[in-house]
Amino acid sequence: MSLSDYRTFGRSGLVVSPLALGTMTFGTARWGSDTAGSRAVFDAYVEAGGNFVDTADVYSGGRSETMLGDFIAERGLRARMVVATKAGFATGAPLAGGAGAKHLHTAVEGSLKRLRTDYIDLYWLHVWDGVTPAAELLETMTTLIRAGKVRYWGLSNTPAWYVAQLATLAAARGVPGPIGLQYFYSLANRDIEDEHAPLAEAFGLGIQPWSPLAYGLLAGKYDRATVEASSPRAGGLPRDAASDGEQRPADDKRLDGANPFGDSLFTPRNWAIVDAVKQAAAEIGEAPARVALAWVLGRPGVASTLMGVSRASQVTDNVAALDLVLPAQQRAALDAVSAPEPRMLYALSRPGLRDQVVFGAGVRGWPG
Repeated sequence: MSLSDYRTFGRSGLVVSPLALGTMTFGTARWGSDTAGSRAVFDAYVEAGGNFVDTADVYSGGRSETMLGDFIAERGLRARMVVATKAGFATGAPLAGGAGAKHLHTAVEGSLKRLRTDYIDLYWLHVWDGVTPAAELLETMTTLIRAGKVRYWGLSNTPAWYVAQLATLAAARGVPGPIGLQYFYSLANRDIEDEHAPLAEAFGLGIQPWSPLAYGLLAGKYDRATVEASSPRAGGLPRDAASDGEQRPADDKRLDGANPFGDSLFTPRNWAIVDAVKQAAAEIGEAPARVALAWVLGRPGVASTLMGVSRASQVTDNVAALDLVLPAQQRAALDAVSAPEPRMLYALSRPGLRDQVVFGAGVRGWPG
């Protein structure tokens, strides 16, 4: 498989590469890449056949969108590229965030200007705000699509019930509904498998995992002994999207800044997963990062996976995972060590326990 082995995103006509280039590193001086480095990353991705790039209005305070827009315009690639961006997180000004119509219309205009384009191929709600009614968000997205400013839209970091409400309303009203879901999904976090993955299958939504290497944890970047011997610094886990296995101590202050995980990834469970990834990699002669990425790429419902890189060489390393099919033994071992603690509500509906307590003892595998 290669970046040019395109597929449709969810139940839509949007054609994308199996790996999308995430640009959260663009313009982030302390843990990302400068203009020259970001351009090299973009060029490497495009030259490898990739067509799907992802940014957001809050990345580097808007600089990521500006850089991406410049790179696309400089090479005359707008017609070829699928450009995705997001809005929803606070951008600095009072009340400049959320899913309300006022904010999203303003956010779209800002993104269009920075991206140097007159339309966005895939517009994501970056986060659920907890207050905007589904009907209002659906009307906003429908208006943006009818105005030609947005082609498709999706949801990130949003409860499953709210997604289901939006998708159902869209179908009932005959207006464009969401085509995809973008969530943290990796061996280190399989939360979406309880609700969001079945929801995506039912409504034909493509799943796009972000941080499939769990900020480098699954690439073997962090040494457990070093981390546990160091005092956790404010801000917790360094935000570095590199995937080359370079180890960094927990008190490395080059990466200061808030991040969505804090120290939450440094757990006994996750260290066991890291060990299992390393063991599987050794058994098949591959790099841990490729093994962890191949696991995500092979999950049901995954349409295109975001890769976050800060160097052009990492594009090549990540793309190589497309050719890796994990042997059954290694995949089973990774599935087992990363399996989340079952929650009763969901365990009751899974084959095995379901067959026993719902359909009666002795009934196996029915209905499938």
